[in-house]
Amino acid sequence: MTVNIGKDRFPEGFVWGSATASFQVEGAAWTDGRGESIWDRFCRTPGKVAAGHTGDIACDHYHLWKQDISLMKDLGMQAYRFSTAWPRVIPGGRGPVNKAGLDFYDRLVDGLLEAGIVPFTTLFHWDLPQALQDEGGWVNRNIVEAFGVYAEQVVKRLGDRVKHWMTHNEIPCFIGLGYGNGPHAPGLDVSRKDLNRAYHNAFLSHGLAVRIVREFARKDAEVGLVNNPLIPVPLAETPAHLDAARKAFIRIGANLNEPIFKGAYAPWWLEEQGADAPDIRDGDMEIISSPTDFLGINVYSGVFVEPSEDPAGYRVLPFPKGYPNLALPWLKPVPQALYWCCRYYREAYGIRKSYITEAGCACEDERDESGRIIDLARVQWLRDHVREAHRAVRDGLGLAGFFQWSLLDNFEWAEGYLKRFGMVYVDYGTQERIPKESAYLYKEIIRTGMIV
Repeated sequence: MTVNIGKDRFPEGFVWGSATASFQVEGAAWTDGRGESIWDRFCRTPGKVAAGHTGDIACDHYHLWKQDISLMKDLGMQAYRFSTAWPRVIPGGRGPVNKAGLDFYDRLVDGLLEAGIVPFTTLFHWDLPQALQDEGGWVNRNIVEAFGVYAEQVVKRLGDRVKHWMTHNEIPCFIGLGYGNGPHAPGLDVSRKDLNRAYHNAFLSHGLAVRIVREFARKDAEVGLVNNPLIPVPLAETPAHLDAARKAFIRIGANLNEPIFKGAYAPWWLEEQGADAPDIRDGDMEIISSPTDFLGINVYSGVFVEPSEDPAGYRVLPFPKGYPNLALPWLKPVPQALYWCCRYYREAYGIRKSYITEAGCACEDERDESGRIIDLARVQWLRDHVREAHRAVRDGLGLAGFFQWSLLDNFEWAEGYLKRFGMVYVDYGTQERIPKESAYLYKEIIRTGMIV
């Protein structure tokens, strides 16, 4: 299906926003009763985070949220995707609720609505309470119930005003990188059996949170998951290459997509895992596959594939020397990935509505003599990705919005503050905010609803 829109124009109602995450921007790590998270502990483990940086202050969004909302309004943002911090709401992971923590998000939501900015709330963006990690974290099935209690508290408090909810951000990152090989908190390298347990428990908690939103949020609430798939791009748009790319997408993402969107692990995947397959109890798959209203997709890069005589039917091509690269080795611009992920999810899993919930790049941003930040690499990156979003809308793939990552330069996990993803430059010493040239381009895209 092709949508009848202008050559460079987006339809009315397409949502333009920006995104952040609690640990990356809030700071106030030990303020108003917030508990310790796994990232607080990880930051204090020698050698884990660049330059020994911590999230103690970050962008001080906890105190400067009014200023940041004014900044968003000045830049024309229609929506803001943020996450609530489990350690701020329930400091011990389970047990007493911290009223001051919920009060902060209450004020934030009211401030956004007053400014005409639509809140999109993510319940979990990696900052697990350390107390729960001490019990085994996501490997321990008891975490599912604890997450449900936390989600219920947040949804009950904000659900009368927040319409758009996301359960988890990037399960493959907080499980795969946290428990699979350790570059992210909690920094573990568990057995394959325990890794599959952790994934399964995360899937279960997602499904449980979907049901909690249905029960306690406003009646017109929408809820979905945010995923960051590895996105195969056909080397050429020929039938053979398209078939290879589709096969790659389904095979590579099967361990997450099949249980959540089809209600069962792929038989071939279970056979591969053997005795390490997750323990599935009665009712698990029904909870995991609880119907959602949309899918959030985070897009940073992709891989090129071609047909192959191998049984899989495809081959992933290595990036050659000289392929463009931004400020991180994995951050290779493949803007076509944005279009293809929307198309694959529509074709393979029947996803009717999606948002690009994160899309962004890190650049070597510096102020020039006049104080401007002329981030031309990000300007070009943004224009290229918005063009692919337009193609997805034009082809009727159900793309409903685009959230640029990130509003602000912030704590970039294991990279600390050395890598800048923001459209707005943050001077971490003074907390001054300075919009970069990409922010002004994005403002014009939003104002006109066009690729400019």
